[in-house]
Amino acid sequence: MREVTMEEEEREISDIDPQESSAVAENGVMMLVNHSRIQPPFSVVLATVLYCAEFVTAAVLCSMYHKSDDVIWLGFTIAFMLLPALLIQLALTFIHRDLGRDRPLVLFLHLLLLGPLIRCFEALVVYFKAGKKEEPYVTISRKISLKKGQGTPMEWEIGQSERTLATHRNAFKRTAVIQAFLGSAPQLTLQLYATIQEKYLLPARSVLMIITLISITYGALVCSVLAIQIRYDNYKVRLLPRAYLCMIVWRVLEIATRITALVLFSTALTHWVILVGMVNLLFFFFLPWVEFWARKGSLTDDVEKNFSKLGTTVVLSMFTLLYACINMFCWSAVQLDFSHRELIERKQRWDRLAMYYTARFVENFILITLWYFFKSDFYEYVCAPLLAVQLLICYSLALIFMLLFYQFCHPCRRLFKYNVHDCLHCVCCRPGRRGASERRRKLPPSYSTAATMVLVPEEPLELLDPRNSQPLDLTSQLGERETAIVEDMMEAA
Repeated sequence: MREVTMEEEEREISDIDPQESSAVAENGVMMLVNHSRIQPPFSVVLATVLYCAEFVTAAVLCSMYHKSDDVIWLGFTIAFMLLPALLIQLALTFIHRDLGRDRPLVLFLHLLLLGPLIRCFEALVVYFKAGKKEEPYVTISRKISLKKGQGTPMEWEIGQSERTLATHRNAFKRTAVIQAFLGSAPQLTLQLYATIQEKYLLPARSVLMIITLISITYGALVCSVLAIQIRYDNYKVRLLPRAYLCMIVWRVLEIATRITALVLFSTALTHWVILVGMVNLLFFFFLPWVEFWARKGSLTDDVEKNFSKLGTTVVLSMFTLLYACINMFCWSAVQLDFSHRELIERKQRWDRLAMYYTARFVENFILITLWYFFKSDFYEYVCAPLLAVQLLICYSLALIFMLLFYQFCHPCRRLFKYNVHDCLHCVCCRPGRRGASERRRKLPPSYSTAATMVLVPEEPLELLDPRNSQPLDLTSQLGERETAIVEDMMEAA
């Protein structure tokens, strides 16, 4: 969460151009790379476009609700439009530390909810001015590049312009997550529910639903990428197009199925959906705090040095609220750890992943089943059994694409101690640890074990003992074995 960490994380996703290498250290171990070409701030532009498009479309829809005197839809639409906008202004001001700087115009634009526009304009100005004059580097980022199972330590010189753009990129990544799960996800749920209740689809409402779905998907992708970058901070991470494609399909199916199941259940049992939502929200909100209290840890001081214990607790509570909202609609890809400086646990928890998706699949199945038995007359013209089966199949496909991503497309799958293939094998064949380890040695190399760097054959105990470092006396061993065989034959006779 600190500035240096954020600027180093941004360089992890860029590809290396061999022509940009400027020096090689001794024995080819350390390479010094000077990036003269700065990457365009596409993530900043995309987040700004989604923010403006959703805000303008929601404002147009609010005017239509006002003309038709739909007070309920109007109030909720305005709430889900203004709440994330205000939080985004606070997040941008907090990340860029504008309160201690003399920038009245920027603060005034933030009050007008135009903060993302001025920040995007600043990032574009920095990008187009970069490279016109030579500037000294301000820091060096050290990463390990993985190629075909070999790790190569590398260094990058980061200049002032690149550092400023990295700060903008990381700020907009966090605002994209806020926009997605505190604004777009509730907005999509509301508009889909209003469409079913009113039994017709407005053009502005359909456009808003499409924009919110794109915003949620992008926010989920940002969560996955940030989790990878924070967990493997020492490694240079490069995501291939197939990895992005697999994540997009996985997230779209997961989010669309989840929101549809909640909306269908709310149309049948309106008041009970409030209980379902509150149970999910409170469970994921208090889960990190309960684990923190159980570990008897202390709060990290790296959130903001000028904050008191109360201020740090408030910021962590807001962070936990965002974490709970993410897990209500999709897998957040991270586990919180308030005692760590990054606030995120670095260990890959396959058990958490399995428990989350198992519980979520069961919950969606129960919600869809209850909707099927308590559905209204509106669904008489819809094949309800086919719709229920389609929703379950879509969520199953989301799980399949998630497994494919972690098995084949994850950029750091070579560093996994256990992969999806190993976990499934342990679940299916688990009579005992000794038997499982012996069968693992006899099995041919799987996709995951062939690509894993940390799984090595276990050495015999004789070789690990320094007293047994002398060569073995094969003659004496053969003589003892022959004597034992003769004695067994005499006893049998």
